[in-house]
Amino acid sequence: MPDPAPISVLIPAKNEAANLAACLASVAWCNDLVVVDSGSSDRTAEIARAAGARVVDFKWNGEFPKKKNWALASVAWKNDWVFIIDADERATPELQAAMRTALTQNTHPGFYVNRRFWFLDGWLNHCGYYPSWNLRFFRHALGRYEKPAGAAATGSGDNEVHEHIELQGTTGYLGGEMEHYAFPDIATWVEKHNRYSNWEARLQLEGLENDASGLDPGLARKRRLRRLAWSLPFRPALRFFYHYVWRAGFLDGYRGYVFCRLMAWYEFLNAVKARELRRNAQDKS
Repeated sequence: MPDPAPISVLIPAKNEAANLAACLASVAWCNDLVVVDSGSSDRTAEIARAAGARVVDFKWNGEFPKKKNWALASVAWKNDWVFIIDADERATPELQAAMRTALTQNTHPGFYVNRRFWFLDGWLNHCGYYPSWNLRFFRHALGRYEKPAGAAATGSGDNEVHEHIELQGTTGYLGGEMEHYAFPDIATWVEKHNRYSNWEARLQLEGLENDASGLDPGLARKRRLRRLAWSLPFRPALRFFYHYVWRAGFLDGYRGYVFCRLMAWYEFLNAVKARELRRNAQDKS
């Protein structure tokens, strides 16, 4: 068995007893495991310590920084490199090999990791959700999550979800994948996206404070297109067309159809919540 890799792992958590053990097992080859816990009432902390992880308590004050930015700046990391993984995600052996290789080559200070989503009874291979590249492996001193305007007060929770890493330096792309088991059932998908839509609506009202600064050029371009889409009519229908037809969601069969319909519903929530915020702001003025 190879020696533990000099990688620190950041796992943000709250009441993740059902997922955490499998996540920790998938990154047990790293020599520094840190679970940043937001006052869990289940066995999250116990499971983490049993797996040899450090548990760091986090209590959010409703402002910035949120959990991951706080951890990046405040935790005494054992290593220069940090890998961020959620409790409902798993690092595959192929990703492990790619990360070990990246450490020896030292070509970039940060790397994007591809993520595969499990939905209903199988993997999403289309719908615009695969490949899904996330900047998750980087030198922790050089990266922080963006702080969009108004995002702290959206009711979306204490953890960065849609925010992206702003990295000082170039980036590469790793082989291998993370497996994401975020949506075990439809009810969980609906509950999470109802919260996410608060974030989206707030950004539509106030705009993105740092739309492109510090972000990967491709991501910045997508962000600008997203802002343009906010002004289009029939947004839910267009969102369905984008995921189901343009991004070939129909090739994922029934689960692709359900997923794309849900994404259209999510777009509807974003639009009506933004309109509600706008109306409330006008009433107060």
